[in-house]
Amino acid sequence: MKLVRFLMNLPNATNQPITIELKNGNSVNGQLLSCSPSMNISLKNIKLVQPHQDPTILQFISIRGNQIRQIILPDDLNLDTLLANSVVKIKGQGAGPGNKDISGSAGGRTIRKPAARGGMRGGRGGGRGGPRGGRAF
Repeated sequence: MKLVRFLMNLPNATNQPITIELKNGNSVNGQLLSCSPSMNISLKNIKLVQPHQDPTILQFISIRGNQIRQIILPDDLNLDTLLANSVVKIKGQGAGPGNKDISGSAGGRTIRKPAARGGMRGGRGGGRGGPRGGRAF
């Protein structure tokens, strides 16, 4: 299971503050508002702790996903229920890339490769009339 899917479900389940450590050494503590699939995180009621400086209080902050080193969750968070809610449900057999016909036949029909878009691409020239394939004026 992916951490991102877990974090996307976390704001619905709890309002507890989480701590995020960034790659530049800063530490951000606040309530999780949202998390995108690229792990961009939005927080509110922020306490920003920078090395060798006093903590800063902010109302909102957005953190880019590739700048996150680690996410520290609260100790009293019930992970079992959150993990059960964030499990990816597998859909039935569809026409996806993994669904291949093993027998090689399609009920007596011949399966042909579809024609390329654009018709005669990469041919030996000609066809349109002009020296570059455009209109002849």
